[in-house]
Amino acid sequence: MQKQTIISVKDVSKVYREKHSRVESIALDHVTLNIEEGEFVALAGPSGSGKTTLLNLIGALDKPTSGQVVIDGALLSTLNNSQLADFRLRKIGFVFQAYNLIETLTAEENTEYIALLQGMSAKQRKHETFHILKDLGLEDCLKRRPSQLSGGQQQRVATARAILVRPKIILADEPTANLDSKTGSALIDLMYSMSQNLNITFVFATHDKMVMDKAKTLIQLHDGKIVS
Repeated sequence: MQKQTIISVKDVSKVYREKHSRVESIALDHVTLNIEEGEFVALAGPSGSGKTTLLNLIGALDKPTSGQVVIDGALLSTLNNSQLADFRLRKIGFVFQAYNLIETLTAEENTEYIALLQGMSAKQRKHETFHILKDLGLEDCLKRRPSQLSGGQQQRVATARAILVRPKIILADEPTANLDSKTGSALIDLMYSMSQNLNITFVFATHDKMVMDKAKTLIQLHDGKIVS
């Protein structure tokens, strides 16, 4: 069965302009790429190469200066802010480098949060949350708040939150940056198995050779351009 293209970036540029100045910074320079559903893709390159900017455009968190971004058949530039918010909620999971956990919620509640917004039943949320946190070695941390968790544990909770609702795409910005090698390897292995078994598309921005080696597709960026 032929796989469908789920991410299509067509001749996209992103230029940042300083306020009250004509100074421009080119973050992406005429980038074109297609990613099929279920792919496991790493975006690599030095700091400032455009990895995070590209992730943000694919995730509908930012808009290109020129070009088109089509995600799961939807041309993002045709959606208003309300539609974009709903699109992100239904289609895309995010694992941010800064975790973005809610400080007043426990690990269990943080993991359930997106599922709650989507209307998943309480019984299913509890069941799914327990099993996914157990898979990530966090079964003893369910009732702890972010301030009671290490950086690595917070990263795994953020990953569990993204995975729980089985989105079509998961975007991860340096997901192993705060993890020891053993935990990082286990996390990437779990994500890889989900891409294979559930047909979830994963796109990582990373400096981690382990993630690059695991990726089916490695895209090298430099100065906002794809170089290989």
